[in-house]
Amino acid sequence: MIPQSGVYASLGQDMQRGWDLWLQQNGNRFGEYDVQTVVADEGETPQTGVPAVQRVLQAEQSDVVVGIVSSAVALGAAPLVAEARKILMVANAGAADITGSAGNPYVWRSSFQNAQVAAAAGPFLAQQDIPGGVFVIAPDYAAGAEVIAGFRQAYEGAGGTIAGQARPPFGTTQDYQPFLSQIRQSGAGATFCFFAGAEAVSFVTQYAQFGLKETTPLYGSGFLTEGGVLQPQGEAALGVQTSLHYTDQLDNPANQAFVEAYQAAYDAPPTCYAVQTYDAAAVLNRALGQAAALDGDAVSQALGNIGEITDSPRGTWSFEGQSPRQTLYLRTVERAGDRLVNAVTQDLGVFGQV
Repeated sequence: MIPQSGVYASLGQDMQRGWDLWLQQNGNRFGEYDVQTVVADEGETPQTGVPAVQRVLQAEQSDVVVGIVSSAVALGAAPLVAEARKILMVANAGAADITGSAGNPYVWRSSFQNAQVAAAAGPFLAQQDIPGGVFVIAPDYAAGAEVIAGFRQAYEGAGGTIAGQARPPFGTTQDYQPFLSQIRQSGAGATFCFFAGAEAVSFVTQYAQFGLKETTPLYGSGFLTEGGVLQPQGEAALGVQTSLHYTDQLDNPANQAFVEAYQAAYDAPPTCYAVQTYDAAAVLNRALGQAAALDGDAVSQALGNIGEITDSPRGTWSFEGQSPRQTLYLRTVERAGDRLVNAVTQDLGVFGQV
């Protein structure tokens, strides 16, 4: 279940590539089961995504639903999989409620939680003793609100000072100059932000053009410089630092093998979106190798018993409350040959759901 068109189509493509690669490497099997993949279009809203989940559960008689970029779609799908007693393995959507207040035993997540990624950067920035504090900016929608709340709590809790805050309209803001002026006028010594997709390209580019890059270092949740947005950002992205649970620059045997295989298969470097779905396949394989049956109750119980996943490209992680407890990394955009990469700067520690 992935977006196949629209603003998040590139994420959907990366997710499908990660899924397909794991199956190709493992004989197209989970445990003793042969896997048949039905690809359905999530679209961009719950109005398209939730009926699509309903169709694959009923018309396709799918045993497991995997994917979903939009948190709103995941939240809308949760009651459907609970009613059908089938597993939903969320491979991207980051809202806390998915495995929190709106969770149920059938909904698991192999990706991240919005506040988790942002909160990891809080103590690090507090330790930098930034003169004037940090200005926080994120789009005015649910994910942006979770990021701001998660970062603020962690940063202020570690002794940091918030210099100001802004929430540009989501999906419609093209000119960030009024908000960049607020950052400058606040006297902040650094900026922490959350943007993704086309908005990430616009914000990073305009931040540099406005002259803030040289005076006010830019930090953010890793989606700011992840995947297809990095090369269009170009020189403006150099030096930007972000927190995330993955970069293709991680130096561990599992990631080295994964990057080599992914590059050979798709002639592109892997992204966190690909890894999250690659790992979704990996944990389903473990669960179905142990589960007493294929129904959601048996698979959910098996997922809860698989323990640490030690051979993931992202590093060791485990389920905590049906969502990943994982290492977050500080990444810095650097030039490597003819392309930009998110180089590993620091291990920020292990974080569960915030």
